[in-house]
Amino acid sequence: MTELKKHLLNYIDENAITLDADMGKHTSFRCGGPAAMLVQPDSLAQLLAVLDVLRDEKSKFMVMGNGSNILFTEKGYDGVVVKVGKGMDRITCSGNTIYAESGILLSALSKYALDQKLSGLEFACGIPGSLGGAVFMNAGAYGGEMKNVVSMVSSINSYGIMKDRPADKLDLSYRHSIFMENGEIILGVRLKLDEGLPSLIEAKMKENNQQRNSKQPVHLGSAGSFFKRPEGYFAGKLIEDAGLKGLTVGGAQVSKMHAGFIVNLGSAVPSDIINLMAVVQETVLDKFGVKLEPEVRII
Repeated sequence: MTELKKHLLNYIDENAITLDADMGKHTSFRCGGPAAMLVQPDSLAQLLAVLDVLRDEKSKFMVMGNGSNILFTEKGYDGVVVKVGKGMDRITCSGNTIYAESGILLSALSKYALDQKLSGLEFACGIPGSLGGAVFMNAGAYGGEMKNVVSMVSSINSYGIMKDRPADKLDLSYRHSIFMENGEIILGVRLKLDEGLPSLIEAKMKENNQQRNSKQPVHLGSAGSFFKRPEGYFAGKLIEDAGLKGLTVGGAQVSKMHAGFIVNLGSAVPSDIINLMAVVQETVLDKFGVKLEPEVRII
């Protein structure tokens, strides 16, 4: 990693590179094992340069956004984690179309849309992730999802070739996109929104945030809804009906507030969360014959 760091320093500041990085500080679960190296580029140009170096060096790497839907195990990651965020958040608007870089937070993006008197992103105002991560998993809430507003995505593949894809080529479905299969990195997103009345847009955003704060354990470390919604069911209801609400393993707990959430009570280690996940899966399968799949990416 020392030689790789020297090479990267030709393109990126030293304070943007961390060796043996504690990934608990970079994920919403607030726990996680170490990454051999964490790189945080502060512009699109720096990101592209970093990716070029990693390809040239044939380095193992992965890309993450705000870390709101990811859990690093105690073993951590024996490669380079490239975190896309601050500095990769430029945004422009033309008519009812917004183009934003992938590092912008959904909360900031929805506020920008409000300022432009554009409707369609109200559902995203309380989602704690970044735009790139939201498109990657087709995030959604309160009846909305990214596939309803995305019109084009710019990405880069493992050979350094950039490509623009229209929405109908993104394979956007429930918590899924083409980027889960092709390994490409999302650079920017074009969103097609509708003109709206700011007072109504703001009221809907306020309503969504109030609902989220009153029904979800936002004060504790979590990754939002831990499990995907099984067809014909709701994961949280299955878990609650199985009598698992409040179940604790180590410092991890099935939230007493919302059974669809696994939370860090403050002292959880990744294995607590993973072991609790397994208990929930086994119990729900045994009681209801339904297999719960995690929505959270486990690294």
